[in-house]
Amino acid sequence: MLNWSAAELAKASGAGPATIRRYEMQEGIPAGNTLTLVSIKSALESAGIEFTGDPLVNPGVTLHIKRDCRVSSNSELELQKYK
Repeated sequence: MLNWSAAELAKASGAGPATIRRYEMQEGIPAGNTLTLVSIKSALESAGIEFTGDPLVNPGVTLHIKRDCRVSSNSELELQKYK
């Protein structure tokens, strides 16, 4: 949805890129450090992702595109305020 690499999510969340990749390979809720998972969740929410449903039964996400965002030609989400 955001078209972020593991390195970009790692930078936004403070987690290591290897940790992100390891979590991506797991099914369901990743087994890991709770503080790291909360940091990743917070980084995604700050970028406009809303986690919906029950994570064990009916997980889902919604992307909220902000009016002050635009998608560049290389599909990276750029958060820029327009004046």
